[in-house]
Amino acid sequence: MRAVVARVRSASVTVEDKIVGQIGAGLLVLLGVHQDDTEKEAVRIADKICGLRIFEDENDKMNVNPADAGAEILIISQFTLFADCKSRRPSFALAARPEKAIPLYELVIAECRRRGFKVETGVFAAYMQVESVNDGPVTILLDTKEL
Repeated sequence: MRAVVARVRSASVTVEDKIVGQIGAGLLVLLGVHQDDTEKEAVRIADKICGLRIFEDENDKMNVNPADAGAEILIISQFTLFADCKSRRPSFALAARPEKAIPLYELVIAECRRRGFKVETGVFAAYMQVESVNDGPVTILLDTKEL
């Protein structure tokens, strides 16, 4: 799995002119599922997202995890994170098909909620508009093959 994790002051996702997910300060997570991913990767990336110490402490050092910062999380499915761009037209063959990706995407959401976070989401496979006010900006790339 791959995730782009952005620390935000706020974020929202809109589908067909209706806001379907919205958070205040916290993390905007764009999440891609690889065709070879399993539940193991879903749990691993959720654990990493929920434990990233990317919020400032009293000394302005990134040393505070999302729970202690009172962060909310907005998770958006993003198959394009597995784009193969060897040619000018990206191929998405490495991204998991929906029948595999949806349960793993939902498991990441469930794992974050199980850890006590308010988690909002987009709509899987929908055309979405995502808005965010990045904080810092702080943006972290996660890949379970490297964790």
